[in-house]
Amino acid sequence: MAHTLNDHAAQAQAPVRPNRPDLSTDAIRATKEDLAACFRMAARNGFEEGICNHFSAVVPGHDDLFIVNPYGHAFRELTASKLLICDFNGTVIDGVGEPEATAFYIHAEIHRRLPRAKVAFHTHMPYATALSMTDGPPLIWAGQTALKFYGRTVVDENYNGLALDYREGARIAGTVGDADIVFMKHHGVLVLAPTVAEAWDDLYYLERAAEVQVLAMSTGRTVSPVDPAIAEAAYRQMREGDPASAKAHLAAIRRQLDAEEPQYRH
Repeated sequence: MAHTLNDHAAQAQAPVRPNRPDLSTDAIRATKEDLAACFRMAARNGFEEGICNHFSAVVPGHDDLFIVNPYGHAFRELTASKLLICDFNGTVIDGVGEPEATAFYIHAEIHRRLPRAKVAFHTHMPYATALSMTDGPPLIWAGQTALKFYGRTVVDENYNGLALDYREGARIAGTVGDADIVFMKHHGVLVLAPTVAEAWDDLYYLERAAEVQVLAMSTGRTVSPVDPAIAEAAYRQMREGDPASAKAHLAAIRRQLDAEEPQYRH
């Protein structure tokens, strides 16, 4: 299902960069380590699908470059040094390998067209993806965890097959609007955030919210949504502390990995 970028137009259009930027800063290294931790923990939680899903982050100090996982690696294999730095034309500026084709076309256009989206996580995680396949709004705001996303979601209704060119990446980016969470119909989900910590926090809790909703729906009993006024109030309560909570959440998963899989840092 995954595709290489080798034979696509992105490579042919890549300009020559006369001056290679300094990519050895502490901020860039920290972002790579944070992303590597998220890949490892996503694998532990069953959020990935083979070698097909992808996370990216704009390179600190370089808004025209982004970090992304290389083609052919499972999430549980990734380390900070294995991650690639690419430009929006498909040139790999740092790292060995190339991005998977759909990863490039989706993430390059998201970061190019939506400057607020410093981080983008795309997965086919099972429960959220299952809800993307159903009629009607994916989340019905019946569980407290789901209220974290109240008013923050959009559905991309126009599934067009694999994103193998700039046009499809641009089309996906154009569906986002002000949303942070995109349910991609018949496909999966896209989580956009200003930091790696907030992207991880949203990804994790989105799948938890989807899981309990699917379980509730499977009982065959009526699933009752929360009153909209209470849902809005709860959403505001959750969002007020989200950046700090997300930062603590990421720190917690890094402590676990430091004890059990410290190679993610390398």
